[in-house]
Amino acid sequence: MPAKTLEQIVSLAKRRGFIFPSSDIYGGIGGFYDFGPLGVELKFNLKQAWWNDIVRMRDDVVGLNASIVMNPKVWESSGHVSGFSDPLVECKKCNQRFRADFLIAEASLGEAQVLDSTKLQQTVKELNLKCPNCGAKEWGDVRQFNLMFKTNVGPAEDTASVAYLRPETAAGIFVNFKNVLDTMRVRVPFGIAQIGKAFRNEVNPKDYIFRTREFEQMELEYFVKPGDDDKAFQEWIDLRFEWYEKIGLKNIRKFEQPKEELAHYSKGTTDIEYEFPFGWKEIEGIANRTDFDLKAHSKGSTQDLSYTDPEDPTNKFVPYVIEPSAGVDRILLAVLCDAYTEEDERVVLKLHPKLAPYKVAVFPLLKNKPELVEKARGIYTELKKYFNVAWDDRGNIGKRYFSQDEIGTPFCVTVDFDTLGEAGSDKKDTVTIRHRDSMKQERIAIADLKSFIEQSLSN
Repeated sequence: MPAKTLEQIVSLAKRRGFIFPSSDIYGGIGGFYDFGPLGVELKFNLKQAWWNDIVRMRDDVVGLNASIVMNPKVWESSGHVSGFSDPLVECKKCNQRFRADFLIAEASLGEAQVLDSTKLQQTVKELNLKCPNCGAKEWGDVRQFNLMFKTNVGPAEDTASVAYLRPETAAGIFVNFKNVLDTMRVRVPFGIAQIGKAFRNEVNPKDYIFRTREFEQMELEYFVKPGDDDKAFQEWIDLRFEWYEKIGLKNIRKFEQPKEELAHYSKGTTDIEYEFPFGWKEIEGIANRTDFDLKAHSKGSTQDLSYTDPEDPTNKFVPYVIEPSAGVDRILLAVLCDAYTEEDERVVLKLHPKLAPYKVAVFPLLKNKPELVEKARGIYTELKKYFNVAWDDRGNIGKRYFSQDEIGTPFCVTVDFDTLGEAGSDKKDTVTIRHRDSMKQERIAIADLKSFIEQSLSN
């Protein structure tokens, strides 16, 4: 099979109602996307799979939903106000601005390097880079650009009312550390998990929904005793890699970030990467953030964010934090790329049944036969109590199958005349069930449909 392209994924995603450009009828807006009827279902299923494994199946993790806008002092303490920036360079001819590290990486066919502005400036000149917009080779100085979106809280637009849309969800967890300790029966080691929107004013959003200005994160902050952090760090790397294998993702790998490229708060970071059509890219990072965050917010807020061992009151310490941080939109794109398959006469999304927007589609063999439609409607209505089910009676049965294949529906159920038990059939109250990936068809009793689908979702 020829290599799939990003253009194929983008085309299918819009054509089948997964992802639309935001404000599409007005020409869109760069770095923003809307998730359509099927995209929102796929996204919900991804988040639910993560939440079930991270929170509901564990006794040592609780959930949180912090606000998007917080006291601006949160971002001062975390270092985002002073240090959350990208290096920009401006073309002197067309005045377009670009990330200097991205220009260098694309020119050298490598990964973007973490360099200071002076080194980036030198490298841009040494490589004699062309402007991607106009082709000129005249560049201004490399300058740092803060990525946070500013807003104002209240009616007055002055410096006292300035606030920010959060650039990450982790800070909401750290500032609620004491609240969770005071209200829940948690003991170190324990975690706080959150799924939510974050916003970054990316200069050059790119690669479809991989790098956008509004996105969703799934983050866990797992608090451990200093000295236990290395073991916990490795355990979470292994657990998170296994989760991606469990949801059916192939073409994934672990990438340990070099020490010299680590974020200032990180003792160690390992990324889980997926091989997209545009190369190997991070979909999740697992970081050992040490005690940086709790100490920073303890200092900034003048609140004691240390932990006292309830069995030994003399044992008081600031916990270290292991952070698995995943991008929902990036994982969704990886899932679409991984599942997209072109076969002889069809395009099929081979999604894991747990992630598929619809678990089953129900058809009457012919829509102009009321008795078939009535029977099929009854099955459809019953199954909808337990699953997200599609109804389709358009066109011939073959086109319906291929339509469901393209949106990733694992099973199609067809009600035919044998189902009604006509003409002496011994197949009364059975239906034909078709498997998406193999296109195999078999008869199954209507009474067994629910358990059959449930079993497929449990694998």
